[in-house]
Amino acid sequence: MSYTFYNPKVALMGAGCVKDVGVQAKQTGGKKALIVCGVSKHGEALAKDVAKILKGSNVESAIYAGAEPNPTDVNVHDGVEIYRKEKCDMIVAVGGGSPMDCAKGIGILASNGGKIKDYEGAGHDLKPLPPMITINTTAGTASEMTSFAVITDTSRHIKMALVDWRLTADVAVNDPELMVSMPPGLTAATGMDALTHAVEAYVSTIATPVTDAAAIKAIELIAGYLPKAVANGKDIEAREMMAYAEYLAGIAFNNASLGYVHAMAHQLGGFYNLPHGVCNAILLPHVEAYNKEIVPERFVPIARAMGVDITGMDTRKAAGAAIEAIKKLSAEVGIPSGLKEIGAKEEDLPELAKNALQDVCGLTNPKQAKIDEIISIYKNAM
Repeated sequence: MSYTFYNPKVALMGAGCVKDVGVQAKQTGGKKALIVCGVSKHGEALAKDVAKILKGSNVESAIYAGAEPNPTDVNVHDGVEIYRKEKCDMIVAVGGGSPMDCAKGIGILASNGGKIKDYEGAGHDLKPLPPMITINTTAGTASEMTSFAVITDTSRHIKMALVDWRLTADVAVNDPELMVSMPPGLTAATGMDALTHAVEAYVSTIATPVTDAAAIKAIELIAGYLPKAVANGKDIEAREMMAYAEYLAGIAFNNASLGYVHAMAHQLGGFYNLPHGVCNAILLPHVEAYNKEIVPERFVPIARAMGVDITGMDTRKAAGAAIEAIKKLSAEVGIPSGLKEIGAKEEDLPELAKNALQDVCGLTNPKQAKIDEIISIYKNAM
């Protein structure tokens, strides 16, 4: 079987690297950028800072501060209207996964037209997107470097996964100095999101030695540095190591895909408008408890990377220890203990499970589940 690997053309890493965005924008050939950011004052302030950097390289810009925390089809359509009205020819996203996913959706429509729901899933014959630069301010989603985007369909109340290599940014930026203002709760949620990416990619049915290496190193860094970043947001070493961790996890899942954690979390986010990272964190040990019965050997390196001493343990015991280490880390960084605590309702589980089985992320899960099994996993996570 042959494999193809997708990553950004350029990745800027390290403290202060955001200052080079103007030069990179100029090199893409763009003359006017649509800067996509979140709806908060902080997001708009970041966008204005980026606009100044671009201006220093003679790149003009317009700002669209309309990406909601779970970006919607409405956000995307509003953004593309501004893109066309302002006669932009490139896109710069700044913030976490939400503005980046929104920016990717805008890029699709700017080049291809139609409605964003027309591009749900994978396998669409897309025209090339406008040049895109993604400036990450969180350490979790890896949206700055992946070929995935997730957009909420407001009519169906579900999250649509869009997958295409053309969604990969031309330039991805991870400057830890932009991450120090993240509050502890967001730091924890995005960090556990990155852990989920790494674990799901590692047990994916299309994992390779390349994705394995990235995933295991990401798990090791997250286990070592996420508690430090949550405890002290100004710990620049912890922030930088988490930036590397989420990028490595992105390399892993961008090329090995994901599994049922994301397929199920997308439904919770779309149905209840819940934070993606928190949903992933709660579901992760329960989905992996299901998966370890099929591929227990894949969890032995995960246990080691999580810092577990597995000396004398057989494969199944070591696999169980990996799951327990995930639970322990989640509790240590303050993730809620169950889905009920964040508003999920048991009567909604059959519909959530039905939609989860239609999510493209589930295709590479180690075992293909039936609807009653997905419902059971949801119940265990309640």
